[in-house]
Amino acid sequence: MLKSSFGRQVEWISVKIGIVFARLRIPPNIWTILALAPAIIGLYALYQKMLFEAVVLFFISGFIDAIDGAVARVTGSESAIGAFLDGVVDRYVEIFLYIGLLTYLSGTATPIIPLEAWIIVLVFGALMPSFITAYADHRGVITEPEKLKRMGGLIERAERLNILYLGMILGIFDVIYLVYAVVGVAVLANLTALQRTAYVLRH
Repeated sequence: MLKSSFGRQVEWISVKIGIVFARLRIPPNIWTILALAPAIIGLYALYQKMLFEAVVLFFISGFIDAIDGAVARVTGSESAIGAFLDGVVDRYVEIFLYIGLLTYLSGTATPIIPLEAWIIVLVFGALMPSFITAYADHRGVITEPEKLKRMGGLIERAERLNILYLGMILGIFDVIYLVYAVVGVAVLANLTALQRTAYVLRH
């Protein structure tokens, strides 16, 4: 959604980032793998109840993740393998965040269902949209790249993470804001999965 709404601005920023970091001559795939390090430390920070430090570390991981694609575009080294590796690392970083939030919020009261159940709902909501897109392509239901890109939905990975990061920042002052963020993203992410399922069925 962010890319579709602010495509030109995002692309302009990406090019600027790529130009700066391409000078270091570090291959894009190395940048991709490096994004795991702060995410792992961020998971540990959440386990240790250090919310501010965790937010900073996951922000750093996200910035490194932006560097890899930017460098690849600027240097003309984009590849299918690079895109595949980036997607795999993205999922790991996201799961590290969810595990960390589970440990940080352990024992916190949540609406309707227990915290652990909300985290499970959140994980399903995070994984299902990309699975639906890939499975629709795999089964030959929708194979046109443009139609696959148009699946969209209420929130995608960038929105999920931004809402959760905002919840983490506000959670420094009152944990209820982080709980609201987790519950909200869990609901919206699963609605996105349902949207994509409906999109596939219509085509």
